[in-house]
Parts: sequence; structure tokens; C-alpha cells
Amino acid sequence: MSSNRLAKLLEFLESDPNDPFILYALATEYNAQNDKEKAYSFYLQLTDKHPDYVGTYYHLGKLFEKDDQKEKAIEIYQKGMNVARNKRDMHAFFELQSAYNTAAGLDYEDD
Repeated sequence: MSSNRLAKLLEFLESDPNDPFILYALATEYNAQNDKEKAYSFYLQLTDKHPDYVGTYYHLGKLFEKDDQKEKAIEIYQKGMNVARNKRDMHAFFELQSAYNTAAGLDYEDD
């Protein structure tokens, strides 16, 4: 099933190589298939070519965390929070802030 989805997404990419949603969908699909190299490639294309595509930052940060690259994850979450704030997307901002707080060790739990 996922190979059919991937093939379809690659077809879409051929017809519209600059569509941020297609790039995001491919990054997410490769991430789900544990193809980190391709997932990073598409997520990083998004941050480079479509820096306002706010959904990228959370998932790229999580991928960095999964790869034990906490500092890169924190940096990505910070960039994402700035993008979300500038777009006035407070839902995305709070999700990114929560991920940032966790990665940075700032989550405080009541004892």
C-alpha cells in the first residue's frame, strides 16, 4: 500500500516539483518508511525553498530527535516557532513550543 502511495506522490512531484504539500507528503512518507536520508532531503528542501510551510518544522525536529541530534531539533523548533508566530498560527506555535520545551528539558512536572 505505501509503495503505491509513494509512487503516486512521485508522479505528482514530476508534474509539480515545487509544490510544498507534495514535498511535505514525500518527506512524511519516507519518514514513515524509515528512509531517513530521503526524509531529511525533502524536509530540508522545504525549509530552504518554502520556509513558511510551518508543518515541516515539527516533523523535522522530531526526526532530528529520533536521530539523537537534540541541538538541531531545538534549532528547528525555534525556527518553526518564529514562522508560526509570523503567520499567526498559534496552534502550530504551541505544538512547536511544547516540542521545544521537551527537547530542551524545560518541561516541569508537579512532584
